[in-house]
Amino acid sequence: MEWRAPAIVLDARPFGEGGAVVTLLTEEHGRHAGLVKGGFSRTRRGVWQPGNLVEARWVARLPDQLGALSGELVHPAAALAMDDPLALALLASACAVAEGALPEREPHPRSFDGLLSIIGRLGQGAEAVLPDYVRWEAALLAELGYGLDLTRCAATGTTEDLVWVSPRTGRAVSAAAGAPYADRLLPLPAFLLGQGPSGPEAWLAGLRLTGHFLGKDAYGHHHRPLPAARGLLLARVAALIPATAGPIRPASADSAR
Repeated sequence: MEWRAPAIVLDARPFGEGGAVVTLLTEEHGRHAGLVKGGFSRTRRGVWQPGNLVEARWVARLPDQLGALSGELVHPAAALAMDDPLALALLASACAVAEGALPEREPHPRSFDGLLSIIGRLGQGAEAVLPDYVRWEAALLAELGYGLDLTRCAATGTTEDLVWVSPRTGRAVSAAAGAPYADRLLPLPAFLLGQGPSGPEAWLAGLRLTGHFLGKDAYGHHHRPLPAARGLLLARVAALIPATAGPIRPASADSAR
């Protein structure tokens, strides 16, 4: 058994003397792990940093074996993000979410293409990419069967003035219909509807929205918490909000409309 493909490094863990078990994301083979001999050696460790794009080769005698991985570095995203704490946090969060949420060896091309685009554009600065990162998490939820319905109000059917999301159903709620339940609904940032510019407060609201459903569905069904790296990204984005700005209202995770 053998395949070759462009791949995104999601995780690398030491194994034995200088080896590493590396988890990749590919378009055709999905999340796929393999053993890299010398993967944690001084000369090769930099290749297998999470977020890097590599040209990978996987070989095994049987399809269900861990197999052997090798590869060459194509784009050193991890090294390029090293001097930007927000970019590094975003890259680490994206890789950790994909590694934990996507099923093994099951193709999810939309998630692969979206993450590849984010990595390719991270050089523009993390703030330019953050709205797309939130959209990527929403798309990942949809690809896993937990998609949000932001097209119309769950209560009235209107497509106008959608500002909330039900934490139970993932359906949008209009301002008028949701007003009596505002303390139990999740804010819906306008950029997720393609409306207007966005900033740190909207990004934080978007991360809290997708994080709620990642935690409840993609991770919750496997009884696992969200990755620590995603919590760090949330903290980095919250730190961008000026101290003079009003607090973003928290929403109850177990409330529902």
